[in-house]
Amino acid sequence: MGGSIVRVLLVDDSEPWRRFVATMFQARPELQIISQASDGLGAVREAERLQPDLILLDLGLPKLNGIEAARRIRDIAPQSKILLLSENRSADILQEALGTGASGYVLKSDVGRELFAAIDIVLQGKQFVSASFGTRNFPDFERQHIGEARKPEKVIAPFPPRNVPIRHEVAFYSDDAAFVDGFARTIKTVIKIGNPVILVATEPHRAHILRRLREDGAEVDAAIRKGRYFEFDAPDALSKIMVHGFPDPALCTEVVRDLVNDAKKGSTGEPRRVAICGECAPTLIAQGNTEGAIRLEHLWDQVTRSYDADTLCGYLLAGLPGKDTGLVFQSICAEHSAVYGRALGY
Repeated sequence: MGGSIVRVLLVDDSEPWRRFVATMFQARPELQIISQASDGLGAVREAERLQPDLILLDLGLPKLNGIEAARRIRDIAPQSKILLLSENRSADILQEALGTGASGYVLKSDVGRELFAAIDIVLQGKQFVSASFGTRNFPDFERQHIGEARKPEKVIAPFPPRNVPIRHEVAFYSDDAAFVDGFARTIKTVIKIGNPVILVATEPHRAHILRRLREDGAEVDAAIRKGRYFEFDAPDALSKIMVHGFPDPALCTEVVRDLVNDAKKGSTGEPRRVAICGECAPTLIAQGNTEGAIRLEHLWDQVTRSYDADTLCGYLLAGLPGKDTGLVFQSICAEHSAVYGRALGY
């Protein structure tokens, strides 16, 4: 668009998700959200009224789903580019979505590293599909329009990482299903290359992640037997490091040291990097202890620099506080070496 203003209609039934996207747009001031809608009928009305340059359209909308909304919008706002956002990974849904005339399809779990690239491409009149789909579903689709073909940026968000010697990454997920999917994919890859992995999560998330790993054919049971996969309860871990609502440096160092050393015992041959996938700080956010969470992220980053351990922190968007969301989001991102990056580089 040559630096000109791009008028954006943002449509999603999740208010925290809309806040998240709006916060991301702070890095691209030419992208201006002129209106928001929370259902498909509202999207159609706003598209007709405003004729926006770009519509970010959720697939799973109430009243009128995203696919049907896209079809109607194509008739009443033919100049508007439509970029569909969803966590639905069905190839059939993807084909149907692009069949509406939409210009692109981005998986919500890939938004952090792909959204801006997708916007740039669709505004050029081309199509974009998340890298996670690959080219297998599109035999005639030009490779440069697949997200993977663009060299992935390690940090998409505008907040510079404070520490980069170790990988301390953060991912924001739209819901529990996306959280489980994101963590399971990362853990499966870590297990596949033979590195030890530690999962520190709430009991429901641990159970669903383990089930997903088994369903996806990850050799998680073998990793457990060999001492390369460990699970810990996030609230229990917090009880060992928190003092008067804040993380204690000595206790945190002791817990991290013991976790990493235990995980390394199962490795043979050359030293292995330990991957930690956790939600301790997010658990504090959910409990209303935002300051404690930020302090824990900062301390965790300092402590894990002393060990060969990478960390992926997973936050639910709905768990972010309604007040000062943008400030909290920036504070969290500033403590990490990558935001929604390719998880831990695996």
